[in-house]
Amino acid sequence: MRPLLVVDGDSYTHRAFHAMPTANVRRRDGGPGNALTGFTLMLLRLVSSERPRAVLVGWDTLEVPTYRHEDFAGYQAGREFDAELLEQLGLLPRLVESAGLVSAKEAGYEADDFLAAASTREEADGGVCLVATSDRDAFQLASERTTILQPVRGGGEPARIGPAEVRERYGVDPEQVPDFIALRGDPSDRIPGARGVGEKRAAALLQEFGTLDALLAAGRFEAEAERLRLFRSLATLDRSAPVPPCPDATPDWAGAARHARELGLDGLAARLEAAA
Repeated sequence: MRPLLVVDGDSYTHRAFHAMPTANVRRRDGGPGNALTGFTLMLLRLVSSERPRAVLVGWDTLEVPTYRHEDFAGYQAGREFDAELLEQLGLLPRLVESAGLVSAKEAGYEADDFLAAASTREEADGGVCLVATSDRDAFQLASERTTILQPVRGGGEPARIGPAEVRERYGVDPEQVPDFIALRGDPSDRIPGARGVGEKRAAALLQEFGTLDALLAAGRFEAEAERLRLFRSLATLDRSAPVPPCPDATPDWAGAARHARELGLDGLAARLEAAA
């Protein structure tokens, strides 16, 4: 069975931007091209190695706050993005679509929400899914039918994360990951977690009580109960996010090459033409 490949567009774009200096790849008009090039080549490698039945790429909408930002003012506080990275993030969805692949971007949702919704729908339809992201929030999606592809340093083959690997790394089951994040916190999203609780204690508490609700019902962390429920809500991916249909499709790398030339990325266009 060929899998649906769903990709965290923002996560991979950030990796591409920081892996390849902007000075090394410029568009014909002088604009930045490193993230455009690096992301597209990463996607090309993923598609070549995994041979998915279809590809969906999820994107953040950075200009509009999500319910997470509205519910907790500290969520992702202090994040700043390079202007050249933001410019390329604005161009990438169209480049993805030029290859005949599906983009999902909607105000109020994060890229991870689209990964969750797409994998949930694929499982319900009897399919299997590969979720490519460096965000460990996505570990909550791991199941017998959904595998997380986590990039590794040096650009080698991604690590494959299923339920057993989640238990090995965190000491909890995938469905416990939002509770685990609520207790431990998440520095990347500025979620503080419970006072005095680190990774090992969070795992031990969930091994003992099973869920955050059971832990709170037992009288633990009474003074922080509402905050911890809020943190769990922030960490829970929205499986009902609106995702477009993903019919079987062969990537149109020739179409992507034409669009890359329009963007002034002749080197990337040549690579895509070779793939076509």
